[in-house]
Amino acid sequence: MLNRLFLLVLTAIVIWPPASAAQSGIRKLDLATYLDFESVADPRLSPDGRRVVYTRQWFDKMNDRRESSLWIVNRDGSRNRFLIDGSSPRWSPSGDRIAFIASGEPQGRQVFVRWMDDEGAVTQITRVENTPSNIAWSPDGSGVSFTMMVDQKDNWSINLPNRPEGATWTESPKIIERLRYRQDRVGYIDEGWRHIFVVPADGGTARQITNGDYNHTNGEWSPDGATIVFSGLRLEDAEYRFRESEIYAVDVATGNVTQLTDRRGPDQQPKVSPDGTRIAYTGYDWTRDSWIDSKLYVMNIDGSSPRLVSGDWDRSPRGLIWSADSSTVYFTAQNEGSQNLYALPLEGQVAGTVSPITNGLHTLTVTDINDEGQAVGILTDFYRPTDVVAFDVTLASAMNQLTRVNDDILNSITLGQVEEIWYSAPDGVRVQGWYMTPPDFDATRTYPLQLHIHGGPHSMYSARFNFGWQEHVANNYVVLFTNPRGSTGYGSKFGNMIADAYPGPDYDDLMAGVDVMLEQGFVDPHNLFVTGCSGGGILTAWIVTKTNRFAAASSNCTIVDWLSTTGTSDILAYYRFPQLPWEDPTLWIEHSSIFHVGNVTTPTMLITGEEDLRTPITQAEQFYRALKFRKIPTALLRYKNQAHGTGSRPSNFMRTQLYLRYWFQTYGTMGDRMTEAEQ
Repeated sequence: MLNRLFLLVLTAIVIWPPASAAQSGIRKLDLATYLDFESVADPRLSPDGRRVVYTRQWFDKMNDRRESSLWIVNRDGSRNRFLIDGSSPRWSPSGDRIAFIASGEPQGRQVFVRWMDDEGAVTQITRVENTPSNIAWSPDGSGVSFTMMVDQKDNWSINLPNRPEGATWTESPKIIERLRYRQDRVGYIDEGWRHIFVVPADGGTARQITNGDYNHTNGEWSPDGATIVFSGLRLEDAEYRFRESEIYAVDVATGNVTQLTDRRGPDQQPKVSPDGTRIAYTGYDWTRDSWIDSKLYVMNIDGSSPRLVSGDWDRSPRGLIWSADSSTVYFTAQNEGSQNLYALPLEGQVAGTVSPITNGLHTLTVTDINDEGQAVGILTDFYRPTDVVAFDVTLASAMNQLTRVNDDILNSITLGQVEEIWYSAPDGVRVQGWYMTPPDFDATRTYPLQLHIHGGPHSMYSARFNFGWQEHVANNYVVLFTNPRGSTGYGSKFGNMIADAYPGPDYDDLMAGVDVMLEQGFVDPHNLFVTGCSGGGILTAWIVTKTNRFAAASSNCTIVDWLSTTGTSDILAYYRFPQLPWEDPTLWIEHSSIFHVGNVTTPTMLITGEEDLRTPITQAEQFYRALKFRKIPTALLRYKNQAHGTGSRPSNFMRTQLYLRYWFQTYGTMGDRMTEAEQ
């Protein structure tokens, strides 16, 4: 069968864990440890480069939620200490204060300012109705800008008879008449529009400076403080198939808005150069391609002379940062399972040539680079959870790890090892993947295999710590995860290979990866399992309509019917296929698993949050009812207090781990492979 199916492993690279993880007397990761797990985010350098303030996230075990605090550490890693509860810290231009977001009065999240002297006085500077985000200091430190949702107000005038005194009537309906963009797709407007506000840094009334049917994001002050440059998402195409955004500048004093870009395609992430003469931004010319990697552009501050500066570079730049002399743009980008920092000089002999600043099989997100070229960011890899790192862009190899927030719980634990594989799909397309083995792995034994499929589908599995997979392999599974066609990080052509055919050819890539694992000799062919959420859930449902090779499956946060999803999800699928479903439903039906459910013989569990708007629970209900009708073993798990995903609540994450193994063990034949705790 394997010879008939094609496969050849082209490369196999063993990635060994750090030496400190190789302990004598193996202690494995247990699920209870998850509640003590922490993460870090959004480190920011003080203007003098001496200190780093960052967000530290932890689980509130009593209230089943994630909480955030601000911590501060010296740039050499010394004096790591708690500062105040909150998130999203931003240093003032002079470094004497930080602005941040925390719970406040009269309700919800608010903007605060803390003085960074010995007294450490804290002032709440907003009292707004909705949650602020994207905070930024004005260049002179006198004000703070932020974005906030402005509730939609309906203007329907009706004369409802007066209700009797003391009567309790049903709340008025929410009237929806417009569409707006929601996370890069057209979606129903159910809240309003996100606009830019400015508030004095010592507190006062927040002043709204943008208006209209736009979502305003990425507010970026000009060096003179006169304008704020932002990306605005708007509707343009009457058929709602077209993703559009432009770059604008708003005069802070008058609110007058000037449109700086004008083309058919998204322009985003505007970043003003330190000398105030240019704006770097990302974008691309729109086509019907399923995936297009963004390009890097530069234009004059008034919007004139827009020009492509990244040439043939075919990876999407993220987190643009100018060098102090306005000659170079830094950014992070995904590439074949890694994420690193890159530089694009705009002047000199190498102008227009993208070059890596950092290298390595890891996921590095750089959040700040100061005038001296000192950088800070978040680093993670297969064996290390997120921590804050610092380095100089001229000597990135000398990277200094400033935090070790999980060393106290992981130092004594032996983790599973990860091995990289490259293999060929039936049509010759090269696919990258990895597999993780148990800490006490014995190649002479056979193990059950879990195939995990990423969401998106335009996303990428990368070298980052995954607690869930490590906990699965600690329970004697092998975990396989791959980046089939459609994944990001491999160029626009690879990402676009599922255009008008999703799910489709990516199925072949996934099955080829399973065949590669069977060739290794340590995977039990009778105990193959498959799961995924969102895009991974969609593909899982598709897989069980195509093959019976899996002993059990779990399709989580899934879509099985593109036709009904078009009108019920918080995104519209009108961009999905060339013709609208009422014009020609052929492709919509062909790629919907519900219309192929007659082929399913695999026991299939379905998990979806009852508050999921992206992949509504009605999708899982359809598949569940169809499987029940056909008498295929199935179960529908309706997660409480859960939006899109299966693990935003720590208890739901732990439930998912256990429910998956319960389902797999129920329909597999693992027998003595179950751990003592699970027996």
